[in-house]
Amino acid sequence: MEEKNKKFHLNDEEKIVLLKQILESIQREAKVALELIYDNFDQAKESLRSNFLQKAKKLSPILDDKKSKIIEGVFDGEKMISGEGKSYSVSANYASKSKLAEGDILKLIITEDGTFVYKQIFSQQKIRLKGVLNYNIKTKEYSVLADGKIYKVLNASITYFKGEPGDEITILVPKEKNSIWAAVENIIKK
Repeated sequence: MEEKNKKFHLNDEEKIVLLKQILESIQREAKVALELIYDNFDQAKESLRSNFLQKAKKLSPILDDKKSKIIEGVFDGEKMISGEGKSYSVSANYASKSKLAEGDILKLIITEDGTFVYKQIFSQQKIRLKGVLNYNIKTKEYSVLADGKIYKVLNASITYFKGEPGDEITILVPKEKNSIWAAVENIIKK
């Protein structure tokens, strides 16, 4: 009985070796978990892109006069997808400031000198969620864990609010559908 009550003692060197082994094991497991998450993101992204393309095909056709070109499309979290399946870059600052979410409808005016001017013409209903901000060193991307799901967020939004991993964050996501991306509403510093 006395042997069971003996405490297991390690010297400092043994503690360091054991801690290193534990941390390496955690690192391996985290890498596997992240790979699964990013595989799921890639699969979901392709499915959503197809849905956005179908939605964009129902919008007004491209208007092209001598001075400008007007294109309507669907925001996919990073870009606007037109009915022709073409992707157009949306400024991260504009997307952040406008709190664009996947599925919002945009109008792009390409002026005679090549300037891109976006206008949000339909904003779907969104719900507000609270989560925790994370940062992936490997991909250099931020994400938010909210309601048991991981959402990508634009880096520009996080840098604007001076967010840091571990901060509490309020995000907006489409009310009626699953999404990969979320719009950042605010960050509550830890």
